[in-house]
Amino acid sequence: MADPSFDVVSKVDRQEVDNALNQASKELSNRFDFRGTGTKIEWSGQEAITLESETEERCRAALDVFQEKLIKRGVSVKAFDVGDPANSGQVYRVTGKVKQGIEQDVAKKISKKIRDEAPKGVQAQIQGDQLRVSGKKKDHLQDVIQLLKSSDFEVALQFENFR
Repeated sequence: MADPSFDVVSKVDRQEVDNALNQASKELSNRFDFRGTGTKIEWSGQEAITLESETEERCRAALDVFQEKLIKRGVSVKAFDVGDPANSGQVYRVTGKVKQGIEQDVAKKISKKIRDEAPKGVQAQIQGDQLRVSGKKKDHLQDVIQLLKSSDFEVALQFENFR
């Protein structure tokens, strides 16, 4: 029988992000402090979101509303990479990107952390945009999951296929 293993991934349910975006858009159109400011939020491509407003403060406030909706929908804010408001003519614009997958350098950091701090006999292999962690005992793998949950990486981590 093969050694027990699990996958470390960073996936975002696009439907939940879409629901959060729609809720934020609805709130922005209904709230009195956003009326007349031309504030809007929308998809700009497959994985990018654009916020626009007449002032930088309203743009930041709209971003806070969107991030609040993401949290309520169970989507980690780490999965949304956003820049600073930039003046674009008469409006301020913020573009954010929904991050999918674990980048190579972050995967190397996670692998190094597992190698340095995990129990003996646990290995991590980078497989594209995810990691496969395997070991002799399931208890050791659960310790690795707790180790990764307590660590702060730039991405939202999920654990799948625990066998």
